[in-house]
Amino acid sequence: MARTRFALVTGCGQGGIGEALVTEYTRRGLHAIATVLPQESSDHLTNAGITVFPLDVTAEKSVEDLKASINKLTGGHLDVLVNCAGIAYTMTAIDTDVAAVKRMFEVNVFGPMRMVHHFHDMLIKSEGCIVNIGSIGGVIPYLYGSSYNATKAALQHWSSTLRVEMAPLNVRVITVISGEVSTNILKNDAHRQLPEGSYYAPLAENFRQHVTRTAVGATDRFQYATNVVAQSLKASTPAWYWYGSHTGMIRFLDTFGWRTIWDSMLWKMFDLAKLKQAHAARTNKDARLTQ
Repeated sequence: MARTRFALVTGCGQGGIGEALVTEYTRRGLHAIATVLPQESSDHLTNAGITVFPLDVTAEKSVEDLKASINKLTGGHLDVLVNCAGIAYTMTAIDTDVAAVKRMFEVNVFGPMRMVHHFHDMLIKSEGCIVNIGSIGGVIPYLYGSSYNATKAALQHWSSTLRVEMAPLNVRVITVISGEVSTNILKNDAHRQLPEGSYYAPLAENFRQHVTRTAVGATDRFQYATNVVAQSLKASTPAWYWYGSHTGMIRFLDTFGWRTIWDSMLWKMFDLAKLKQAHAARTNKDARLTQ
C-alpha cells in the first residue's frame, strides 16, 4: 500500500494564499498540514478537516515544537514544505522604520531558513520538494515596497542557492515568482501614512490610495494554488515558476529589457512628476528665503 504523502504549508490564516494551498493539497489526496499564528483562529481550517498546528516562524522553540508534532504524525516523512508565511510593510525607502523591517525579515526571510534548517532531514528522507513563495517585488523596484521587495529578493536568491545544494540530496526546490494575487496581505498596512515632513508629502493622497487599494485584475488565490501545487508534485520542477497577474510581461522585460526599463514605467504609474514639481517649487522657495 502506498505511503501517505504529507504537505506542510506555513502561514494559513483566513483569506490568504496558504489557506488556498492546503485546500488544494487536500483535494489532490495529500495529508495537508497547515500552520497559523498561536493567537490566530484556525476554525476555517479545522471546519474543512485540515490538520492545524500553531507556529511562529520567528521563534526557534515554536519551529522545534512543530517539528516534534509533525514527526510524530508522519513517522518522519515530509513530502512538501511550502514556506508561505509572510507579512508586508509599505513605506518609502527614505521614511522606513528599520525596526518594522527587521520584523518583516524575521518572517519573510529568516522564517523559511528556520523551517528548512529544522525540516530538511524529513524532506531528504522523502525525496520531497521545498516551495518558497516569492514575488515580482523581488524583481522590479515597485514603489513604496523597497523593504518588502528586499525580503523577496533575498528569499529568491537564497532559494536558488538552496536548489543547487539540495539537488544531490534528491530534494527539489521551486521558487514561485508570484504576481498580484487576491489576498488580504495588505490589511495590516491599510492604516499606514507617510510621516509628517516627508519629502513624499505631496503624494500623501496617492500613498493613502495605494495602501487601501483593492487590486484590479489580481489572480484568484485558489486558481493560483491549483497551479503552484501542480508544479510542486511534478517529478521535474521548474527552478522559478512565474504565476499570477502581470508575470508574463514582467518576466519578458526582466529577461530582455535594460536594467532601468522599470524607471519610466513606475514614474508614470506613481505620478513622480508631481513629486518632482513639488520638490522643485520647495527648493526655489527655500533659495529665495535664504537670499
